[in-house]
Amino acid sequence: MGFDGDDTLWHNESIFSMTQERFRTILGGIDAAEVDRRLLEAERRNLGLFGYGIKGFVLSMIETAIEVTGGEVDARDIQTLIDCGKSMLAHPVELLDGVAETVEYLANSHRLVLITKGDLFDQESKIARSGLADLFDRIEIVSEKDPETYRRVLARHDIEPERFLMVGNSVRSDILPVLEIGGQAVHVPYHITWAHEHVEPPAEGYRRIEGMAELTGVIAAL
Repeated sequence: MGFDGDDTLWHNESIFSMTQERFRTILGGIDAAEVDRRLLEAERRNLGLFGYGIKGFVLSMIETAIEVTGGEVDARDIQTLIDCGKSMLAHPVELLDGVAETVEYLANSHRLVLITKGDLFDQESKIARSGLADLFDRIEIVSEKDPETYRRVLARHDIEPERFLMVGNSVRSDILPVLEIGGQAVHVPYHITWAHEHVEPPAEGYRRIEGMAELTGVIAAL
């Protein structure tokens, strides 16, 4: 059984959202919707260079600030964005409701694999600080979650896709690619979704729950 990390086991996107609100304030003379649009464009453009995570997000904010101000952004504002990134990296890891009890319960009867994407250093730090690391048989930090990545991870751990269940908050990263390789998936939505992760959910073939506390019932039914 696989688990996603960010926004499935612990809060993550809400931290990005708060920082992006600060970014809009820094660029207060520019339309907020335009700032959001330009930032998203920069993030998508930079994914192939920086990957997912806080460091790429901060670099994309700085790039966006330079672009939308015509190169006139104050150096103090750039320093503020760098400081925001440092605060994000040091932010306490806060587990979502029901996560600790559910993962501990399932670890007694299932082989659990944590499959999360993002910056290696940041993800390792969050996993260590979450207090959950010892409950997982394997931990995989990947640069992308696509069908080929899941195939590699499952093959490495001798897991047949048909016997694999992935639990996560992102339809794009945790549901669709797993269904494509023949696995099963449970969607646990988070209240905020990064625009890059927005996709239409499939009409069928997966389960949706509203909180981690419902997962054990779904597992029992399967």
